[in-house]
Amino acid sequence: MRTIYSEDHQLHDGLLEPDGDGWAPSVECPARANNVVAAILERKLGDSIPPRSYGDDKLTTVHDPDYVNFLSLAWSEWIAAGEKGSNAKPFAFVGAGMRYADTRNIHGRLGRYSFGSNAPLVAGSWQAIRRSAEVGLTGADLILEGERFAFSACRPPGHHATTAQCGGYCYLNNTALAAQSLIHAGMDRVAVLDVDYHHGNGTQSIFYERDDVLTLSLHADPALEYPYFLGFKDEQGSGPGEGFNRNYPLPFGTDWKAYSEPLHDALKHIQDFFPSAVVVALGLDTFAGDPISYFEILAEDYISMGQRIGALNLPTLVVLEGGYALDAIGENTVNFLEGIENA
Repeated sequence: MRTIYSEDHQLHDGLLEPDGDGWAPSVECPARANNVVAAILERKLGDSIPPRSYGDDKLTTVHDPDYVNFLSLAWSEWIAAGEKGSNAKPFAFVGAGMRYADTRNIHGRLGRYSFGSNAPLVAGSWQAIRRSAEVGLTGADLILEGERFAFSACRPPGHHATTAQCGGYCYLNNTALAAQSLIHAGMDRVAVLDVDYHHGNGTQSIFYERDDVLTLSLHADPALEYPYFLGFKDEQGSGPGEGFNRNYPLPFGTDWKAYSEPLHDALKHIQDFFPSAVVVALGLDTFAGDPISYFEILAEDYISMGQRIGALNLPTLVVLEGGYALDAIGENTVNFLEGIENA
């Protein structure tokens, strides 16, 4: 299995997130991707290649052009405004009775294009964000060129990013961009299976009214867990997309035995959909030792998870999403990837 990876993710560093009364270093840090790629090379799973370059026209297949432009300029606007903080982050958001006005103030623009304060921007963020999207797009191209499996080691992650807002450590939706690229290249149907601990609200919203991309997500119940406002079982798509979105909200403490049944159901829906390819949004934050999550999946369980998905016998692109147990994320990722290959 080929891995697509860019060292540019290292530029997205020094991130801060809310912590009690103050701010603390974010768990979404460079060591995540570094440890994953180190484990892949150590286990000799396959070679690692750099991503290809793509124009903005690729990014705007799922994102609003104004939003992409904002991400590219945000840090320079932050500096031009005389701000001295190391993280550009919003403190005002659009709420009830307000409108998405064309504000020119950087603080207003940060709030306009964010749905939370946990996706800050630093000096090197845009280059890392863009390259992460290109890592996902390159993986899609490898599938189109005949690879059976590919792994896009994306960082920052992407599945929370909507068409025009960042949040949850995500800026451009790498998974959605990859799926859309497969469709644009001529595939009739693509399935997106999200196995991150958190619901991929961005991916769902992007494809919610479409019937050519089946989206399925197994995640912690949003009644109790981030992103709180999307990911419930009754959200099944709308318009042409009705019936093409499926959510499996699961309780805290879910272990592999409890996880297996909804995974089996999701895989059955994928089989019935007859897609040309599958894009897996791989979050390793379902791990029992993850510092911000409450599932009980063990390291060896990721082998079984990968085997179940690999048994679909379909071209499969795996896109890295969450996972914050730094000492375990490499082993867990490689176990999953080996499970897919050896299905």
